[in-house]
Amino acid sequence: MAINQNHTAEELNGIKCAVVEKNASAERAAFLKQLLEFNHYTVVLAPSPPPKAAPPAAAPAGNTADTPAPPAPPAPETFTVGVTEVIFNPINAIFGRLLKAPGGHVVTLAYWKQQDPESHDETPYFESGKKN
Repeated sequence: MAINQNHTAEELNGIKCAVVEKNASAERAAFLKQLLEFNHYTVVLAPSPPPKAAPPAAAPAGNTADTPAPPAPPAPETFTVGVTEVIFNPINAIFGRLLKAPGGHVVTLAYWKQQDPESHDETPYFESGKKN
């Protein structure tokens, strides 16, 4: 168990990994896998466990019909993304400018969150949200 929530490690597919992101969509997991493998990390993808189901609601007292409850919609398929280097921390990697994008630029927070299609590392992250 981690001392704090910034350094989480779990066993994914039988391999001890540092967790990069939980409950990532298939597209997000593919993006992270491509980016981290470009930076020479070994990436492990594991299906996230399904969310815990809420207990079924009790039938109203006036309803005596034996109508079956509608089935719950299937949970979306999500993944847990991890790297085999257990000391990896995505926050330190982004703000420490340790990751490179395939174009050769340093990975920015907006690029990591997929808000920008291209990494603009010439603009400091604390100025990227300012309007002139």
